[in-house]
Amino acid sequence: MQVLHGWLYYATGYVGFANLPNQVHRKSVKKGFEFTLMVVGESGLGKSTLINSLFLTDLYPERYIPGAAEKIERTVQIEASTVEIEERGVKLRLTVVDTPGYGDAINSQDCFKTIIQYIDNQFERYLHDESGLNRRHIVDNRVHCCFYFISPFGHGLKPLDVEFMKAIHSKVNIVPVIAKADTLTLRERDRLKRRILDEIAEHGIKIYQLPDADSDEDEEFKEQTRVLKASIPFAVIGSNQLIEVKGKKIRGRLYPWGVVEVENPEHNDFLKLRTMLVTHMQDLQEVTQDLHYENFRSERLKRAGRAVDEDVVDKDQILLQKEAEVRTHNTHICAGSEKTNLRIGLHFSSLYSYKTHMPYVC
Repeated sequence: MQVLHGWLYYATGYVGFANLPNQVHRKSVKKGFEFTLMVVGESGLGKSTLINSLFLTDLYPERYIPGAAEKIERTVQIEASTVEIEERGVKLRLTVVDTPGYGDAINSQDCFKTIIQYIDNQFERYLHDESGLNRRHIVDNRVHCCFYFISPFGHGLKPLDVEFMKAIHSKVNIVPVIAKADTLTLRERDRLKRRILDEIAEHGIKIYQLPDADSDEDEEFKEQTRVLKASIPFAVIGSNQLIEVKGKKIRGRLYPWGVVEVENPEHNDFLKLRTMLVTHMQDLQEVTQDLHYENFRSERLKRAGRAVDEDVVDKDQILLQKEAEVRTHNTHICAGSEKTNLRIGLHFSSLYSYKTHMPYVC
């Protein structure tokens, strides 16, 4: 074997380094991909409908919708649904985490603690599996992306929206989504987008930032990236109905004045949201691994280190206390023995004095 200009040359031919990406591609396709998407928002904003529209599946066939009386004291629940999707031989294990009950109760002050605990639990489980003996088949259930649904009926973000995003922006990639965009005119939609972005910047909320296109990318991809960045927050519409328009069946919503097409970029940002999720799915996973998970892991190890240090300090303090008690005890013993010797000495001296002064009696 001899090396010739970056090629490994054998008697049967050569194998170039350019073949390495093909090997990685084949291995990745064979293994499949895992992705976890969390959807958070108030009830009635069309979260389930949008998810079904995004992945052309029915994750919630028979969903129970509680009444107003049940929502008064309702707590947030976590419902994770996993589905296997295959397209052109590529397998995707998709887990959608829904949060029914978010923002429904009268007092919603602590409604997102359950969600934060779930995210941390998935990090903790991954850290435990990663630190174990068998690390070959680790299931990645970490939350890679969170679609946060914002109501179109307000004038921007609500206090609950601000507090929730500030609580989780260091744990997960947040993608803000304006729900039911067909209730807004084009001018209202643009105004609401600007208002939401201003409030996000004002409160220091960190949402997912799409990476810039590399200089060697083609112009079409650069333009696509620019359009996607300009569309945040995405104003979307979801529908499970197929409507026939001009002899073609499409997903949309039928109104007395016309049809709103889900996959029409002039009507909403549904296609842009789906394009962002598909084309940047790997980046979402990498940011989760390199940023959010590493922050959790380092903080977890720091807490463990502090616990060990505190344990050592406690043991040292116990030893010092024991030594102080022994010294005090020895001091008391010495003081007691000195008093005893003193009393004995006084007794003998008085006895001697008594004998010397006593008259001689024959």
